[in-house]
Amino acid sequence: MPQDQAGCELYLVIETGDGAAARLTAALDAAGIATVLIRAAEGRALDAAAAKPLVELARKSGIAALVAGEPALVRATGADGVHLGASAGNLAAYQAARAALGDQKIVGVDPGVSRHDAMTIAEAGADYVAFGAPAHLKDKDKGLHRRDELVAWWAEIFQVPCVAFDVETAEEAEALARSGADFVAVTLHAGFAAGDVRSRIAGIATALQSVASEQECA
Repeated sequence: MPQDQAGCELYLVIETGDGAAARLTAALDAAGIATVLIRAAEGRALDAAAAKPLVELARKSGIAALVAGEPALVRATGADGVHLGASAGNLAAYQAARAALGDQKIVGVDPGVSRHDAMTIAEAGADYVAFGAPAHLKDKDKGLHRRDELVAWWAEIFQVPCVAFDVETAEEAEALARSGADFVAVTLHAGFAAGDVRSRIAGIATALQSVASEQECA
């Protein structure tokens, strides 16, 4: 997943369901998006019929489209690659996905909180590693702090791109960009209104551009 420009870029996570295409269109209209990850809403399974129209919409805009979970969905939807979440983000799962998809497709991995797993998977050839703080955590503040620490640690040492997941505000995005995140991932949950999507994405994009401008001048 190469970066098209210097600085931290937007990585969009969109949940399938009613209105998903409108939410994705609103986000694409609001700002430049580097990558789109398509996943099912919490507690549901992703299927090709729901994902394929979103893949096509992203790719029509010249944006890499990934699907969450199963490599088989990449072929079924025409996606550019797969994202392996924290529940399956181990070396064996990465190797199986790479074997199934080959070197021309993107395979990104969330290794959870294990630094060792992150390093091992990156060395094996993952296109990016991801660190997040999912909503189901009992102590969300602790999870966010741990995510931020992992992003800063990774950016200081490694060249494989790093995606910071579960970013909700422009302030978070700005801090993560300053810490060295290559991408910040913003989730458009099922049920978000298109108007809210536009303002949220535009605000985060503005924060990232501000950091990029400062870094260019430094």
